[in-house]
Formats: sequence, C-alpha cells, structure tokens
Amino acid sequence: MLIGLVLILIVFWFFGYIHVSGLMIPDTTLLVINNQSVTLWTVLTLLVIAVIIGILPRPFREIASVIFILWILSVLGVFVIAGLSSLLVIAIIIGLLIYIFSGAW
Repeated sequence: MLIGLVLILIVFWFFGYIHVSGLMIPDTTLLVINNQSVTLWTVLTLLVIAVIIGILPRPFREIASVIFILWILSVLGVFVIAGLSSLLVIAIIIGLLIYIFSGAW
C-alpha cells in the first residue's frame, strides 16, 4: 500500500508542477491565500502525504510531519522562497523511497 501511495504522490507532483501540452488535465484553482493559488493538485497531494504520514512508524512520522508543515507553509506563501514547495515534495518522495528500499517497513 505504501508503494502505491508513493507512486500516486509522484504522479500528483508531476502533473501538479509540470504541464504536459498534449495532456488536457484541468488545473483548477480552489482558493487564493497571500496571492498564492491553491489548486486541486495541491489539495490531492496534501491528502496523499497525510495518509502516508499516518502509515509511517514513529521517528519517520515526526520527520515527515515537520517537512509536511514546512510544505504547507510554503504553499500558502508564508515562506517565500522560489521552488521551496517543489523541493519539499521531492524530499518527501526521496525519503519515502529510501525508507521503502531499506527494508524497514
């Protein structure tokens, strides 16, 4: 189940930040906070990361929760560093892949 959620997270990240010209997937803006638009892809990514954090064991859950909170703050425009939200999602994906391939789960 964790591997499937990681694959879903990768797909959501890919289609949320990279737009493929031949693929017509709507990028619906749900709301705007601090001149930052919160899209449907962002909310779906948020839900998948929340489910993944619930599956992880204790030390990994705490680390992922801190990165998750930083990601939410960067999406909402509290931390205004260009590309920070993308880097945090990539960090979560890489950390989960290392966790899966280390055999700890």
